[in-house]
Amino acid sequence: MKSIHLASVLIAAVLLAAGCSKSHDHDKKSGHAGHVHVAPHGGTLVELGDHAYNVELLRDKAAGKLTVWVLDGHAENFVRITSPTIELVAMPGGQFTPLSLKAVANPVTGEKVGDTSQFEVQADWLKTAGEFAGIVTVEIKGTKFEKVPYKLAK
Repeated sequence: MKSIHLASVLIAAVLLAAGCSKSHDHDKKSGHAGHVHVAPHGGTLVELGDHAYNVELLRDKAAGKLTVWVLDGHAENFVRITSPTIELVAMPGGQFTPLSLKAVANPVTGEKVGDTSQFEVQADWLKTAGEFAGIVTVEIKGTKFEKVPYKLAK
């Protein structure tokens, strides 16, 4: 019964995301109306909250790896979080597939597990899966963003 409820939530979220434009207006005086944010690594941006944060998802098909970075509302700056994982549910080929992305330390930037903006997971199915949708759950600076829909085209 729980899987049926999760399926219903995921399908509704994906349909909502597909039918909803992510364009947004800023204060008209600022000159930012209708601008578009660019993913720093060329991945897929997913807006969290009302322009509060973004996550960027990037799949490396050859390695079967999915990397997620936590970014600010304009996708310009990395946001370090304390969580050791970010949870995703992917739906490749209609199959519900949970993924737990682990925090990545980076000695160049000084990021470490418990204080990082980068998370990764490796799964062989990522090498061959086509486009898929899903939901992401992450807590950033005390605010939990739950079951936010995404669609990974690349």
